[in-house]
Amino acid sequence: MNNAIESINLTKIYKNGVKALNNFSLNVLKNQIFSILGKNGAGKTTFTKIVSTILEPTSGDAYVLGKNIKSEVKEIRKRIAVVPQEGRPLSLQTPYEHVFMYLVARGWSIFEAKRKTNEVLEMLDLKEFKNTICGNLSGGLKQRVMLAMSIATEPELLLLDEPTIGLDPIARSRMWGIIRKLNSMGTSIFLTTHYMEEAETLANRIAIIDRGEKIIEGTREEIKNKINATTAVLIVGDVDEVEIESYGTVVKSGSTLRLYTNEKVSREIVDKLLSKKEGISFSVRPINLEDVFVYLVGEVND
Repeated sequence: MNNAIESINLTKIYKNGVKALNNFSLNVLKNQIFSILGKNGAGKTTFTKIVSTILEPTSGDAYVLGKNIKSEVKEIRKRIAVVPQEGRPLSLQTPYEHVFMYLVARGWSIFEAKRKTNEVLEMLDLKEFKNTICGNLSGGLKQRVMLAMSIATEPELLLLDEPTIGLDPIARSRMWGIIRKLNSMGTSIFLTTHYMEEAETLANRIAIIDRGEKIIEGTREEIKNKINATTAVLIVGDVDEVEIESYGTVVKSGSTLRLYTNEKVSREIVDKLLSKKEGISFSVRPINLEDVFVYLVGEVND
């Protein structure tokens, strides 16, 4: 079987009546970086918890590396690793202690656990911080410690739930490089995020989810082609929305009007906007995933 994850009509309704997933089906191939993109509360974390055998679905089924999430839990857990959104290292333990103790708890010998701990810390550029308590590390370094614990067990599938949330741009970019490296070494990556740039930069294949339902799935280019346009003009200020609509598809996002059109028409609208002396600002760029997301789902998370 070539699927890392296969879900079939997964539905999850919590005790408070919230339906987090609604007949959600998805295939994730092995050796891919697959990203689920959605707003906060869209159902991304619920899906991740179900396929990592932490949470049971209300109905439907799923297979992870060919194993059933209900009847083959132990087999799945031996072959996967998860970095949860809320996961943080213990403040008074060092990176070395985190990785070493985790490996020993998973059944590794003392000798092999020491060897693997040093190998992983060096791979993630944590060697110089190996004996620093995690309470004194930056947010990006703490996240790398969580990742080090997960990859130390050499998982076939790594599930990352919002792995760069709260990180500064430099730490986020560094984390992206690590994720790419892991994938190049043969690890299948499943990534949830609400950062458009993250999904567009990393993923081979993307699914957009909203209110527990899959809205669209495909490669970056397939999804961007959902909008019959090549160029986005973002406009803020006092403009006639009806007049702008004659140039293409207009979507309002907060105080911004997004005009989806082509390069030739965008030059026409730019000339018109430049003729207005004040009160308007605008930018022009190629269509990206954020444009499709706003078009299909609405506002982007802050």
